[in-house]
Amino acid sequence: MPRYKLTIEYDGSPFVGWQAQANGLSVQHVLEAGFKGFCGEDIKVNGAGRTDAGVHALGQVAHVDLPREVACDTLRDAVNAHMRPHPVAIVEAEAVPDTFEARFSAVKRHYMYRIVNRRAPLTLDRGQAWLVHKPLDAEAMHDAAQALVGRHDFTTFRSVQCQAKSPVKTVDEITVSRYADEIEVVCRARSFLHNQVRSFVGTLKQVGEGKWTRRSVEKALAAADRTACGPVAPPDGLYLLQVDYE
Repeated sequence: MPRYKLTIEYDGSPFVGWQAQANGLSVQHVLEAGFKGFCGEDIKVNGAGRTDAGVHALGQVAHVDLPREVACDTLRDAVNAHMRPHPVAIVEAEAVPDTFEARFSAVKRHYMYRIVNRRAPLTLDRGQAWLVHKPLDAEAMHDAAQALVGRHDFTTFRSVQCQAKSPVKTVDEITVSRYADEIEVVCRARSFLHNQVRSFVGTLKQVGEGKWTRRSVEKALAAADRTACGPVAPPDGLYLLQVDYE
């Protein structure tokens, strides 16, 4: 069966998350329904990452095995047509070897978190960013974030429901940058724990407000205790930007 790699964009607001669940509509369900409409068969869509409810993607990656070969442009356009009006789109489809696995072949994942730092309410960005009224010091946030880079036990920064066997991960890079009223936190690693990026961002917000220091973040990390984490940022501002493969 020919295998195809899909690059997918979606607004996570109306969904219970990526993974198909009994309690509501998921991104995976919309995609699989789109493939059912396209080829008349049940097709399993295998994603590189399971984003939570309300989390968005600009570059989620998945793979599918189809019963017959099809032109990549045809696959993309036809499945997109069958997914309307849901805010999910296949941006690119590519034929790949059957050894390619969207999840297990990935070597790096890139996430971005958007904070809009202003007094006025969100309009166009409602549900697409975290609105923070109090002025934030992005430089202090960036400096404190460097304490989280490297190989560490991230128990403090993972959900208590996290199913990963180990809390030890290697974070390759975290940057915090301000662009006018917007602050972007970008995190890069081979993989992340459940709620890890949102836990980072909520903690770094404490630094930006002057409530915490870099030393506070270092102590929270060393505690290896979930209760030492700052508040967890809401899902609205989180985007899966890109997944890298060798």
